[in-house]
Amino acid sequence: MKISELYGRRVLFPQSDNFSISNPQIQVLPTMKITETSVTCLRCGSVMSKRFVALPNHHYYCPQCVTLGRVSTLDKFYHVQEPNQFETPERVLTWEGKLSELQAATSAVIKERMNQHCRQLLWAVTGAGKTEMIFAGIEAALKRGERVAIASPRVDVCLELYPRLQAAFANFPIALLHGREPQRYQYRQLTICTTHQLLRFYRAFDNLIVDEVDSFPYAANQALLYATEQAIKEEGGLLFMTATPGKKLIQQIHNKKLMVSYLPLRYHGNLLPQIKLYLAFNWRKGLVKKHLPTSLLREIRNTLNNHYRCLLFVPHIADLHPVFLSLQHTLPDKKFTTVHAADPHRLEKVQAMRDGKYNFLITTSILERGVTFPEIDVFVLGADDQIFSSSALVQIAGRVGRSVSRPTGKVMFWVNSYSRCVREAQRQIMYMNGKGRKLLHD
Repeated sequence: MKISELYGRRVLFPQSDNFSISNPQIQVLPTMKITETSVTCLRCGSVMSKRFVALPNHHYYCPQCVTLGRVSTLDKFYHVQEPNQFETPERVLTWEGKLSELQAATSAVIKERMNQHCRQLLWAVTGAGKTEMIFAGIEAALKRGERVAIASPRVDVCLELYPRLQAAFANFPIALLHGREPQRYQYRQLTICTTHQLLRFYRAFDNLIVDEVDSFPYAANQALLYATEQAIKEEGGLLFMTATPGKKLIQQIHNKKLMVSYLPLRYHGNLLPQIKLYLAFNWRKGLVKKHLPTSLLREIRNTLNNHYRCLLFVPHIADLHPVFLSLQHTLPDKKFTTVHAADPHRLEKVQAMRDGKYNFLITTSILERGVTFPEIDVFVLGADDQIFSSSALVQIAGRVGRSVSRPTGKVMFWVNSYSRCVREAQRQIMYMNGKGRKLLHD
C-alpha cells in the first residue's frame, strides 16, 4: 500500500497485520470509544449498548457500517494527515460553456463562500444547472491547492456527474468511488463519490459538496451525516445542493447556521411544469385484467404520437410486470422495458434510454433524480402511495422540461385519493414558481 492511500483517510487494519508503521507520518487511531455501558463507532458515529455488540474476550464491533468491512476493538485505523500534495496544472477549468445571468450571479456567491469555507445551501429547482454553477468555486479551490469532493447518495448521480466533471476539468485525474467501482483507490485532488464512501475519509477535504442532500439514503441517516462532518477538515467548507430541502436544513437556515442561495428558474429561464392530477380508483384491480386507466393510455399515446418519449413511474417493484404486460398488449409496436434498483441491467437500460433505443421506461422511484432524458413527459401511477414522499414527487416532476429544445412538457399523476404528499409537492412547485415569476418580472 502506498502512503498516499492513507492521506485524509482512516484505513482499517487488524491488530495482527504486519503493516509497517515506521513512517512517522502514520497515526494509529482507535476504532471504537468504550464507556461503562456503551460503545461508539468512530467510523460511523453509531452509539450502541455493549451487550448487543459484544464479541468474546471483552471486545466489541459495529453492526451499523459492516458493509464497509467489520470494524471492532480488535482493529485499528491507520491515518495520515491530509498534506494537499498536488501539482496543479496551468489550466484548471476546461469547460467552455456559458452561464445565464442568474446562474452567473449565483455561481459567484457560491464561489466566494467556498473561498471562505462557509457552510451553505444551494436551493435550486431541478434543471437549474446546479452542476455548472459550482465549476467556478471548484476551479478556485483547486487553484489554491485544496482537496475537493462532490458526494451524492446515488450511484446513478455519481456516474452521470463523472463524465461531466472530467470534461470540465480535463487536466485533472478524478477519483470515482462507489460500491460497484472495481478500480483500486487512488489519491486525487478531485473526488466524486457516494456519501457512503465518506465513511472512509477523515479530515480530508477543504471543500465538500453534497448533491441531492434530501435523497435516500442520505436524508435523516445519522451515520452519513456524521461521515460528512468527519470527512471535511475542521475549518473546511460544506455546500449542500437540493431542489427540496428537508425541515432540518430549513431550520438551520432560520437559525443562521447555514447560508442559502435560491435559484427558482431553470437554466433556460423557464418555470417548473405544474402537476396535473387524475383520479384512478382501484387501478391495481384493473391490472389483473391487463387494464390501465383510460386517461393514462391516452396520454401515453399522445406523447408517443407527437414523437416524444416518457417515463412511467409506479410505486413498487411488484407493479412493474403487470403494468408492462398491460402496455405490451396495448402498445405492441412500441419498445419499452422496466427498471428498478435491484435490476442487474439497470445501468445498461438507462443508457439505452439515453441512446433513444426505448420509447419509454416503466420505473420505480430509482429514476426520480440524477438522470436526464431530453424532451420527455412524466406519468406517475399511484402517486398517492406512501412510498412517494413529497420531495420524491417534486424530483420526479423535475425530469420534465430540462432541455432548451423543449423546456415544457407534461407531468401527470394518477391517484386513488388526494394525499398530503401529492398536495405538498404541488405547493413546493408553486412556491418556487412564485419566486421565479418575481425574478422574471423584476
